Amino acid sequence: MPQQDLTVTPPEWLRAVREAHEDGFTYFDWLSAVDESDREDAPGLDIVCHLIDPVPTPERDQRALLMRTRVPLGESVQSITGVFAGAARHERETHEMFGQDFEGFVDGTGLGLRPLLLPDGFEGTPLRKSFVLAARATRPRPGGKEPGEGHSSKSPSRRRVAAPGVPGPEWGPREP
Repeated sequence: MPQQDLTVTPPEWLRAVREAHEDGFTYFDWLSAVDESDREDAPGLDIVCHLIDPVPTPERDQRALLMRTRVPLGESVQSITGVFAGAARHERETHEMFGQDFEGFVDGTGLGLRPLLLPDGFEGTPLRKSFVLAARATRPRPGGKEPGEGHSSKSPSRRRVAAPGVPGPEWGPREP
């Protein structure tokens, strides 16, 4: 199935999704976000949506469309629940895990964007790069050894890089 990629600006997002729907992309597959907050050129969240045209024609097979928009941190983007009702669950999850707001979100309950997966009282956005994992604050990174650790390996040319979610030294000493 051939896939097209389309990148639009946040103000064009809802219009582009509507136009894709009118062009035959009537199957909503998924919507999520990618944290690009560490980008120098345009930090923000990439909202990504995958749509499918499920009806092949004699001239072409089924088509897929991967749409994306970069939303600056702290700004909202238009909800696509008016075009695809099934996007409600995906937008709720993206709101909960990344902190992205969707203007005009409607799921028929009147309750708006609300927690979907995390327990009541949970604070933070666990899929953002800035989220500090509590387990990493108390224990060193599990798994393989870091460069220069253990045995007789010496690699002074490599700088030590902390994995995402590892808190900085201001969190205090970690237990071994």
